[in-house]
Amino acid sequence: MYNNNREPRESNQVVFGIRAVIEAIRAGKEIESLYIQRGIGGGLLAELKELLAEYQIIAQQVPVEKLNRITMKNHQGVIAFISPITYQKVEDIIPQIFEKGEVPLILVLDSITDVRNMGAIARTAECSGVHAIVVPAKGSAQINPDAIKTSAGALYKIPVCRHDNFMQTIKFLQESGLQLVCCTEKTEEYIYKPDYTAPTAIIMGSEEDGVRNDIIRIADHLAKIPMYGEIESLNVSVATGIILYEAIRQRMPQ
Repeated sequence: MYNNNREPRESNQVVFGIRAVIEAIRAGKEIESLYIQRGIGGGLLAELKELLAEYQIIAQQVPVEKLNRITMKNHQGVIAFISPITYQKVEDIIPQIFEKGEVPLILVLDSITDVRNMGAIARTAECSGVHAIVVPAKGSAQINPDAIKTSAGALYKIPVCRHDNFMQTIKFLQESGLQLVCCTEKTEEYIYKPDYTAPTAIIMGSEEDGVRNDIIRIADHLAKIPMYGEIESLNVSVATGIILYEAIRQRMPQ
């Protein structure tokens, strides 16, 4: 794998207090989520907000009751969760894959929100040799202890790339020579038609809405899994395993 020296931690670290959160950000900690109490102000909070803008970190404005449910200690209206993993940039990973003479296989998860699905998908992705997982900064499941546990530790091993401009990142993959294969029911073609021996990004959609239409419009291939039973959908982690192993089957030496 690539740039993947991670120090395992048992759980997300909670940091509370304005100064403590400021110092965590300046120390380069990965902020998984950040909550700020509605209606508070002050010079130190202004400093924090400037830092959030500089590092492009999104904070949620919440009532004090939500903060108090997390901790009753003196949180000063600010609580942050630090991710147990270090996120990477797919722009750094793709050139490394090509330089090693390998054929990229990237998994793009469009707004997967269930942490256990995220963990199960990461486990399958790591087992199948996926080079990296790409997720949006907004609307994606947190990489928390439940996700880590469900992944059997795979989330410590496979690079996870979280990007603010998700569509721009997907276009970057396409411009880098990767074909975009969307797993969606909005097609008559099956997952067996694309040639996965080419550089490929497989895109899986959210549990409820599937792949967003903006991505479907620019995809190189739309592909669906054959369904013969009365239930019309598969769990997204199961569906991901099916399409990934079709890609692996095609890539295996004959």
